[in-house]
Amino acid sequence: MLEQFDSLETKLSQLIARYQAAREENLRLRQQVLAMENANKQLTERLAEARARVESLFNQLPEE
Repeated sequence: MLEQFDSLETKLSQLIARYQAAREENLRLRQQVLAMENANKQLTERLAEARARVESLFNQLPEE
């Protein structure tokens, strides 16, 4: 009976450790997603600015 409790305690400790590791990984991944979303937003804004500049230059070209 004592061996069963020891085994259960070991398994429970492993489960808790895996749970904590999964929570930490989840937090890290959420932070990565947030950073990538911010980078994507900045790149989208830069692309829109570049597009506007190109359109402005295109509109300044003389018509033939």
